[in-house]
Amino acid sequence: MMILLSCVVSAANALLRYGLDISNNWPLELQWYLFAAAVMLGASYTLRCNEHVRVDLIYSQLSDRGRLWVDLFGLTFFLMPACLLFAWLSWTTLFYPSWLVMEHSLNSGGLARYPIKFVVPFGFFMLSLQGLSEIIKRIGALKGDITLPAEDLRYEKPMQ
Repeated sequence: MMILLSCVVSAANALLRYGLDISNNWPLELQWYLFAAAVMLGASYTLRCNEHVRVDLIYSQLSDRGRLWVDLFGLTFFLMPACLLFAWLSWTTLFYPSWLVMEHSLNSGGLARYPIKFVVPFGFFMLSLQGLSEIIKRIGALKGDITLPAEDLRYEKPMQ
């Protein structure tokens, strides 16, 4: 939805700029903000749908149980530490200092910067919550307490 809205803002801005000779900076910045929000807030949903890009040599050759172990290892030792670190760093060095001074764009008619800077740590926080959910599901599946849907274990080979 945010990508569609960004396209509408872009088209409207182009019509105003080139058709009516009306120029503003805020629509350009709004496009960037919408795209950034789509990426940061879409990451946790993408993880939920098991749609993140995989680059591997052995994952496709493993059994479902082997894939569960690889997923559990990757989620626990790579995703979670990275998300928590990036959430903390982006809060302390990106959002919080910007919020303290109520940072705004230096461009004439530009937007406030601190709201979009909040999306970065929030996006990593949401991704870490989804990562925790995936870890719990993988542990449950390994113990035999739950059966994961087939799409949670699928692996699509690239076109050859």
